Amino acid sequence: MYKKPATRRLLPVRSLSAPKSYRSAGAFRTLGAARRYWIILAVLGVIAVLAAFGLLAYKNPFEMGSQKWWLIAERRGNALIAMGIAAVCQAVATIAFQTVTNNRIITPGILGFQALYTAIHTATVYFAGVTGLVAARTLDTFIFQTIMMVALSLLIYSWLLTGKHANMHVMLLVGVVIGGGLGSVSTFMQRMLTPSEFDVLTARLFASVNNAEPEYYPIAVPLVLVSVLILWAKSRTLNTLSLGAPAATNLGISYRRQAIVVLVLVSVLMAVSTALVGPLTFLGFLVATMTYQATDTFDHRYLFPMSILLAFATLAAAYFIMNHIFSAQGVVGIIIELVGGIAFLIIILRKGKL
Repeated sequence: MYKKPATRRLLPVRSLSAPKSYRSAGAFRTLGAARRYWIILAVLGVIAVLAAFGLLAYKNPFEMGSQKWWLIAERRGNALIAMGIAAVCQAVATIAFQTVTNNRIITPGILGFQALYTAIHTATVYFAGVTGLVAARTLDTFIFQTIMMVALSLLIYSWLLTGKHANMHVMLLVGVVIGGGLGSVSTFMQRMLTPSEFDVLTARLFASVNNAEPEYYPIAVPLVLVSVLILWAKSRTLNTLSLGAPAATNLGISYRRQAIVVLVLVSVLMAVSTALVGPLTFLGFLVATMTYQATDTFDHRYLFPMSILLAFATLAAAYFIMNHIFSAQGVVGIIIELVGGIAFLIIILRKGKL
């Protein structure tokens, strides 16, 4: 008896172009991660704007919009510009430096910028006294400090990264040794100072926006803008460098040449920040660590903006709270260094895993 063959029911085929969970080869793994990034960026932007406006207008004794009000706001605005410059320098320089060195638990301060800054100011007080330190607060001194810090970095790079046996880790160790040597010289000179001279010097060695002068900005701002724009333009190159020297070389990147270019730009940023407001050892590390946690991406096109906003919001909010609520503006740098140092120790104890 003839039987009609059974017809096989065809099931709907799921399109390969529309999987259940969103996957992409872009900067973010999921749409949720991208949405989270923009939300955090927007929140930080609001915090930064509110903190900046608070620093300009809060407890201004004159009527808003009057000439005297603007005079007070202009003076406060100079400090706000210094915060912005320091935030941009520390954030961008730290992330770029950690990318090139392929290590998230070190900062550009390891190259001896802070030690050189301390040595220059200590030598000024040692040889010229307090009056010499006050008289040296000029544009020429700012330019001299910046040039000396960049020159020290270029000396280390040209010596240890351009030879046949170039080694990034040796460069870092030499930077630590040079910083330690400069620190020892500074300590020796400080012991020879009088108590009053030592007090004045100690106050100057703390990082503070009050160390910045408006006449420094025509030099500092262009240097920072050019360096940041170049690093941002090299975002894709930095993404490749973060894979390590072998992978970057296989992908057609001249690792050594690109690393030197990035390190020179990092040196310019760190030199400007240190000469402008003083040493901020752990601000960049703290901001970079928080940036990696907030962005959930390795694309530097998104890391840089997040780190800049995070650094500025942190500085501006800290200065607003400590200055207008606790009347203790001078301890902002100390608190930031304390929090950054604790975060550094926690990450070290966790074996460098973020």
